[in-house]
Amino acid sequence: MTLALFSALLGFAFVTTVTPGPNNLMLMASGANFGFRRTLPHMLGIVGGVCLMAFLVGAGLMALFETVPALEMALGILSVGYLLWLAFKIATAAPLGDSAAAGSPMTVWQAAAFQWVNPKAWAMCLSAVTLYAPDRSILSVAIVTGALALVAFPAISVWAWLGTVIRQWLSSAARLRAFNVGMAALLIASLYPLLNWT
Repeated sequence: MTLALFSALLGFAFVTTVTPGPNNLMLMASGANFGFRRTLPHMLGIVGGVCLMAFLVGAGLMALFETVPALEMALGILSVGYLLWLAFKIATAAPLGDSAAAGSPMTVWQAAAFQWVNPKAWAMCLSAVTLYAPDRSILSVAIVTGALALVAFPAISVWAWLGTVIRQWLSSAARLRAFNVGMAALLIASLYPLLNWT
């Protein structure tokens, strides 16, 4: 891979990980409800899950989807159902003072597992492999995975930080409820690209 192509890959990885989507909306809600430090495992799980997904997509999952298109439809249905459930959980989250008793941020493993039903993560990984590792060799797939690992954490951490910035403003139970309902609505709205994907 040339330096110019690798630079383009880094740009692609940054833009696709920093723009709004299920992960970033959930990180903002987690930062607001639990703080940045307690959201770190969630962020690490996202990075690990996306990198594993990108590697496995390049190593053979893409070929499986091409061979059995019904798997893609099944994944889309599962993704929609899970994201609707998450939107409900965000919308009904407890006030800040009750957060410790009523809930906790995602763990590393939960966040990593979530990537498998995250339509944006699937679209990003499939696109990255198609554009930057078209031969699907282990080396080119590893380079794509490495680029995602390098860029994803700084890009997504902005969203958790934004959540902590508005945390003080959300000390009012009414404002927190409105924020959580708004985040849930945006999470549901993020399903729109999935309608074109399936």
